[in-house]
Amino acid sequence: MSDADPIRPDQATARATLRRYRALASGLLVGMGGITALGYGLPASGIIADSWEIQLLRAGGRAGLVGGIADWFAVTALFRHPLGLPIPHTAILQNQKDRLGTALGQFVAGQFFTEADVERALVNLDAPGLIARALSQPRTLQTVSRAIRDSLPPMFERLEDGRASAAISRMIPQLMGGDDLAPLIARALRALVEGDYHQEVLSFLLVRIKDSVRDKDSALRAMIAERVREQGGRFLGWAIGGSIASKVLHAINQELERIDPLDSALREGFSEWVRAEVDRIEHDAARRREIAHAIGGVLTHESLKAWSQDVWRRARAMAEADMRAENGWTAGAIEVLLKRLAEQLNSDTALRAKLDRGLASLAMAALPSARVRLAAFISSVVARWDSLAFVERIELKVGRDLQFIRINGTVVGFIVGLALDVILRVLFGTRL
Repeated sequence: MSDADPIRPDQATARATLRRYRALASGLLVGMGGITALGYGLPASGIIADSWEIQLLRAGGRAGLVGGIADWFAVTALFRHPLGLPIPHTAILQNQKDRLGTALGQFVAGQFFTEADVERALVNLDAPGLIARALSQPRTLQTVSRAIRDSLPPMFERLEDGRASAAISRMIPQLMGGDDLAPLIARALRALVEGDYHQEVLSFLLVRIKDSVRDKDSALRAMIAERVREQGGRFLGWAIGGSIASKVLHAINQELERIDPLDSALREGFSEWVRAEVDRIEHDAARRREIAHAIGGVLTHESLKAWSQDVWRRARAMAEADMRAENGWTAGAIEVLLKRLAEQLNSDTALRAKLDRGLASLAMAALPSARVRLAAFISSVVARWDSLAFVERIELKVGRDLQFIRINGTVVGFIVGLALDVILRVLFGTRL
């Protein structure tokens, strides 16, 4: 987000509309000033008599002028310094952009990604169905199968330590707990990324965020109004806090709609982030150890008998030769197993439920750190935005409606001034 971004047609239209309504609000303010000046000047110069009608108009014009100036200051202070003066608690959005970004990140992470929300999201995501659809694609099936076959020989190499016959009895724990299991997982994930199935997850998350913004409208509205009240003072919060909250939420929804297309920068950034995490799993020794420890924990008992070194070497040589063959038994067996897994995920309710529970357990374990990273991610994105361009975009989204606050303040002030003058005359025989 920068000033160098090309002006889109909708932005040009929004700017023209904002100028038109700003001129209307300013014109009304000037009109109130004119009524006030003439109301005092004409009688003082003797051009007209100071009648009660003139006094009434003078009172209304004076109140309208005060109301218009107050609302002009309040609206202007939200985006910039009024008259360029560095008055405290003005240019709120520009000066508090980073703080608002941090608060927004913490709010989204804390309110939209609760344990209950994530559990519901996983149920709606239908991870078993997603995996089944991915494995039903021939290209993805072959990619996953090849990744598994390419990862098996290094696992065997890990077992060749001069004590092969003793290692046979520990083969399963070693295979499932070895460091090379992480690259297998990473390659499988990369296969899913290459098939763009991770974008389905992002699409679901975008829909979830949109739904959450709508469902938590009241909480968001209260947070924004409170922030305006804290930064702009009680009067500013009372005058425009609710209106600003409505318009900012509207702007957020429009921005979410804008980033939804498949070619958006957010989706490209998400793909880069997923690929970076896959690379980390492949190359980060600490992360590999974490994965190996987690999986190996369930395979700690020894249940296999020792084989001789000769049997191990022959079995290993035969297995590795078969793994390298595209039409070998291993390739066929893995593809058959993957196809059956896809079929079972489509038809076996118990298996789907078990997978859902496992994914939910993993998600709950990762959720605290994920929330911290999500909050930091949102905060960093907002921090990278150019302050002036950010303020301009928000003003283009809500500025037209804010000018109506100025218009309403001027008109209401004029009417209230007239009414107070009449009431005071009736009750006390006096005027404003």
